[in-house]
Amino acid sequence: MLSIGEFSKICKVSTKTLRYYDEIGLIKPSKINPENNYRYYSIEQLETMLFINRLKQYNFSLEEIRTIITSEEIPNEKLCLELYKKKKKLEKQIQIYSQITERLNKDIAVLKQGKSIMSYLNKINVQLVEVPVMYLVSIRKMVCKFEMEEQYACCFNSILRKIQYDKLTVNAPPMVLFHGDEFTPFGLDTEFAIPVEQFVTGTRDFCPGLCLKTTLHGGYSNLTSVYTKQCEWAEQNGYENNGPLYEVYITDPTQTSNEDDLVTEIYYPVKKK
Repeated sequence: MLSIGEFSKICKVSTKTLRYYDEIGLIKPSKINPENNYRYYSIEQLETMLFINRLKQYNFSLEEIRTIITSEEIPNEKLCLELYKKKKKLEKQIQIYSQITERLNKDIAVLKQGKSIMSYLNKINVQLVEVPVMYLVSIRKMVCKFEMEEQYACCFNSILRKIQYDKLTVNAPPMVLFHGDEFTPFGLDTEFAIPVEQFVTGTRDFCPGLCLKTTLHGGYSNLTSVYTKQCEWAEQNGYENNGPLYEVYITDPTQTSNEDDLVTEIYYPVKKK
């Protein structure tokens, strides 16, 4: 048996942390002396502590670790599943950090040239276009930001089933219209839509008319920059907003894992002031 001090020294974990782990049921002393409340750990528990520390290195929370340790499922199968899910999450984070690093390098290079860090906005092309009327099969609902990816897949699958059932003909890529003026605690008023050739029961007409159009190549993190540039262009040229902003997904985001492959058209309906 090892005293809590000896166990702490070997595992490089403070006695305070060990007491906390006991409180939350992560790892309990093998024995507690009833006379002096001294805590003792078995030699076998050294491996348990190593296992806990290993999972912490993989960014598992203490609650996640406790669930794994106390799970009644087959240990290796449960652990393999949890490790796989954590691996996918970490790969996504690595991808995000890689993109941030690339952007940092570009900004550093721009600053070294004596230019503004915001000079990239000058490269965003804005066109004034007339968009004809279109007929939409759509679903409109309040959507929170964190739900967007899930709702995108769910709503467009429902719309496609309806199009197939009604034997309609798709004539343009899927799009999302943003009707709300601002984010609310309930999300944003969002309409998922697919244009079709037929104007029948269950469809609606949409007449965007005069719009500012920008084609974005790359990830959606740049969308705010595009909308900023479009707002600036409208102000400088005597236009104002005249309808819901909308995005047309030329590339289906569910069909590619590389953000560089994404192509999105962003439309900002306008009218003369």
